Amino acid sequence: MTGTRVYITFFVVLALLSAVPAHAQTQAETTQTAPNSQAAPAYQPKFHGDPARSDSEAAALAYMRVVIRAQRQFNKQYGHYATSLSELVHSGSFTKRMVDPNRGDYSVGFKGKNDSYILTMTPQHLDAEHRSLYAEDDGKIHADEEKAADDKSPVVK
Repeated sequence: MTGTRVYITFFVVLALLSAVPAHAQTQAETTQTAPNSQAAPAYQPKFHGDPARSDSEAAALAYMRVVIRAQRQFNKQYGHYATSLSELVHSGSFTKRMVDPNRGDYSVGFKGKNDSYILTMTPQHLDAEHRSLYAEDDGKIHADEEKAADDKSPVVK
C-alpha cells in the first residue's frame, strides 16, 4: 500500500510540474498577441478628492504636502522657516532620504529664507498628467500643465 501511495504521489507531482510550463507558455502567447495599441490604465485616485492625474503626480503632491507640514512645524518650533531641505530632516515626517531632489518623474526645487520659502516640483515631461507644481509659505499648491507653475497658477483642489 505504501508503494502505491508513493507511485500516485509521484505522478500527481509530475502532472503538476508539467502543467506549469504549459500555463506559462499560454500566458506568454496571450501577452505577445495582445494588441500594443492599448492605452495605459487610467489613474486610480488614492483617496476621495485626490487631485492627481497620474501616480507620479500623486507622489509629487504627497512630497509637497510633507515639506509644507515640515516647514509649518519647523517655523512653529524655531520661529523661522528652514532655509534648506536638509534642515527639515526630522521635522514632521520629513526624512533624510527626502533631501534628494530627484523624485522619480519630478525634480524638486527649493529656495528658503527665514521668513518664506518656495517649493517647486518640475516634471521631466510637462503634460496633462505631469503638471508643474508650486507652493510657498501660504501652504497652497498650484499646478500648471503648460508652463512652470507659480503663485498665479490654479490652486490644486
